[in-house]
Amino acid sequence: MKQEPKSKRAVGYCRVSTDEQAKGLSLDNQSDRIKSYCQSQGWELGEVYSDPGYSGKDLNRPDLSRMIERIKAGGIDVVLIYKLDRLSRKQKDLWTLIENILEPHKVGLKSITEPFETTTAMGRAFLGMLSVFAQLERDQTRERIKDALGFKKTKQEWVGRPPVGYVMLSRSDGKGGIIKDKHLTINQDEAKIIKMIFQARAKGRGLTGIVEMLRRKGINGRKWSPIGIWKILNNKVYLGNGTHQAIISKRLFDRSQGGEK
Repeated sequence: MKQEPKSKRAVGYCRVSTDEQAKGLSLDNQSDRIKSYCQSQGWELGEVYSDPGYSGKDLNRPDLSRMIERIKAGGIDVVLIYKLDRLSRKQKDLWTLIENILEPHKVGLKSITEPFETTTAMGRAFLGMLSVFAQLERDQTRERIKDALGFKKTKQEWVGRPPVGYVMLSRSDGKGGIIKDKHLTINQDEAKIIKMIFQARAKGRGLTGIVEMLRRKGINGRKWSPIGIWKILNNKVYLGNGTHQAIISKRLFDRSQGGEK
């Protein structure tokens, strides 16, 4: 009499980064697909581990660590993922998991949207190709961001949030949309605070003393801290350049450097 194949004991793993959450990639959708796949195969599904808000750039994720400990404890046949890059976007990290964790404990890896099987030579080769493309996608994304930032800098456009004392103005495009200026414009109210900070430092006041001074004056729009004041005092953007006006003079900047913490 032919023996029925033993049902596989599976765990699932899901991940979504902060950016992917904003784009609508759902942990619930990944989990539901894993559960449906297990049910269709007649497999026994244990816990579905999930790491919301974590990128795939490394393996430092709390639920991934919990899953690894569960695998080491035994009694798991296969790890199910929605897609390979949910586990890792780096080829080296992926093979570290397979060779150091999964294979020693005789645990397979299965993506429910990509056809590979880690227990065969062809399956491992296909998995290798997938991991190469996953890392390629990550590297290309990083290069595109780097190129975009570099292009903005060549145009002398400000990148990121403007520092205290400056704003980036917006105007209507005449078609119901908004055009945001990429250059810094002085915020006169905040510029007065910046001048006050530099002047107090130039007179010998310490960082903590400047924080207390701002609080006494009722300037509570921001959470002032000694490290925040230190960053302001060391930010040469306040000296201005060809694209935005200075808030303080070079002489005042130089006089404010050093002194008591």
